[in-house]
Amino acid sequence: MTEATGNADSGGRGERGPAERGPGERGPGRWWVYQRERFPLARHGPLILAFSFSAVSFSWMLRSPSGWPSPVSAVVAFASCLIFFLQLRIADEFKDDEEDARYRPYRPVPRGLVTLRELGGVFVLVGALQLALALWLDARLLVLLLVTWTYLTLMSKEFFVGDWLRGKHLTYMVTHMAIMPLIDLYATSTDWLVFQGHPPSGLFWFLLASLFNGMVIEIGRKIRSPHDEEEGVANYSVVWGRPRAVGTWWLVMGLTFGCAFLAARRIGFVVPLGIALGATLVAAVLIGVLFLRRQTPGAGAWIENWSGIWTLVLYLSLGPAPLLWRELG
Repeated sequence: MTEATGNADSGGRGERGPAERGPGERGPGRWWVYQRERFPLARHGPLILAFSFSAVSFSWMLRSPSGWPSPVSAVVAFASCLIFFLQLRIADEFKDDEEDARYRPYRPVPRGLVTLRELGGVFVLVGALQLALALWLDARLLVLLLVTWTYLTLMSKEFFVGDWLRGKHLTYMVTHMAIMPLIDLYATSTDWLVFQGHPPSGLFWFLLASLFNGMVIEIGRKIRSPHDEEEGVANYSVVWGRPRAVGTWWLVMGLTFGCAFLAARRIGFVVPLGIALGATLVAAVLIGVLFLRRQTPGAGAWIENWSGIWTLVLYLSLGPAPLLWRELG
């Protein structure tokens, strides 16, 4: 879900330029095209729903031995998280503007589908909706909302040390993925802040799992076969080499698994999570091995797509699944 939950345009090489733009890329229809290319709701929506509902559910299960979390909290968490990830996408459009114009002219902004000014307007509009939702549910949410917005702003400016960060790929990734537990903390707060006033004990491991899982997605979407590499794109398969990139992908999956395991202990769901997430991890190892052996065109998509499946399994195993388990048990 990073970089707006994924590299939505990974198959966009050879997109049409402005002169070839079709009727669907003019007028209001161009926003549908932008959504499809840069923030596809059909792909990101289920991940963000699992992410946000898991956060609300996990907080609820830490506080209550039975029942279901508030539907209102779940709706506000989902809408707010969806907006956060859209804002991340828009912030990246501003941050990468010069680089995209030089190396990726097929993207929507360089080819003139939408402008940065228009995207800035969308950013402000959805931010106002986020603000309204926070005030409607509980004004105390504004503190965490402002903290997350502030970090997002610093990210978009690359913490004012962009030249230094760009040469340190691991540090760059960690500092940017730190937004993930902040977003997750905000999502959980629609439950615990509204109904309890303070974070429940045991939330730490859930938030740490979100940090490492963000790295799973970020690394997974930046591993490509040699045929699929693009000039000017610092994929991890280039800067680290493919074996190291795949190994790091496995490593952060293992760290995510460890944190999720400790989080599951707090809600009595260790064995089911261990089986589901463990099987997904084993499959990831096999996929990585096959990628390293073959590296055929498009093979990197297997790693990117499995990162999404891993994310779904992770958050379903820490939210809806244990809720159902408790009610049926």
